[in-house]
Amino acid sequence: MTDSTELNRLFWHSRRGMLELDVLLVPFVREVYPSLSEEDQARYRKLLSCEDQDMFGWFMQRGEPEDADLRHIVRMILDRVQPD
Repeated sequence: MTDSTELNRLFWHSRRGMLELDVLLVPFVREVYPSLSEEDQARYRKLLSCEDQDMFGWFMQRGEPEDADLRHIVRMILDRVQPD
């Protein structure tokens, strides 16, 4: 379980100042992150250390991360907003 201080910190780190990222990351950290496995929580924290431009490209599906952990969490976030 994630404590409220940690969630608050992640919420602010999820606000990137780029609307396209904010609309994906902020709801994800609020609604999904607390129920993720420790491994997926670690993947999300790793994602937040990436550059905004890289994340933008991944979420617009113009490319994907080379790192398997990042690919996993990007896919999880995308699947949440565009389930197929």
